[in-house]
Amino acid sequence: MDDIVTLPAPDLAPTTKTSDAWETEHRAFLRLLPALLATHEGQYITVYQGRVIAEGRDQVEVAKQAYAQAGYVPIYVGLVTQEHSAPARIPSPRLFRSAPADCWV
Repeated sequence: MDDIVTLPAPDLAPTTKTSDAWETEHRAFLRLLPALLATHEGQYITVYQGRVIAEGRDQVEVAKQAYAQAGYVPIYVGLVTQEHSAPARIPSPRLFRSAPADCWV
């Protein structure tokens, strides 16, 4: 028990492949948007490999359909609308100093 082995820290850097793939699908959504407004306005669509693979009114169901068809791969699910939504800010969990050490909020 006297021999302590220090292991190197794991590499937690995000992979660029997933991010790049998602960005590619997002750009494809924006490119397809003018045509989609005429046929799918108010619906969610999923873009994979630059084409629409699922559509519907429920965002979660559309994503589930797309994953069932394409597998668990980077996709973009977007609402076909003329309005641009502002980016959402989602705060990270915070640890209150007065709370017990294992209490997250």
